Amino acid sequence: MPFYQTWEEFARAAEKLYLTDPMKVRVVLKYRHCDGNLCIKVTDNAVCLQYKTDQAQDVKKIEKLHGKLMRLMVSKETHSGAMETD
Repeated sequence: MPFYQTWEEFARAAEKLYLTDPMKVRVVLKYRHCDGNLCIKVTDNAVCLQYKTDQAQDVKKIEKLHGKLMRLMVSKETHSGAMETD
């Protein structure tokens, strides 16, 4: 499972993966204090996307994307093009 090197590529791929089949996608956040790394993984069991960072500015981006995905997951209406990633 390779890690994405740039945030923009990862965010686009995660959005695309979620919008293809929202019922199968899950998101995992993992923080390792000893390394100071935060890792986000988005998967549907067939495709696994990962991004790892230790930069505070990237942590804010991860938090924003994670919040958007969670809002879409709990909403009742269909969001075909509702997500826009910065």
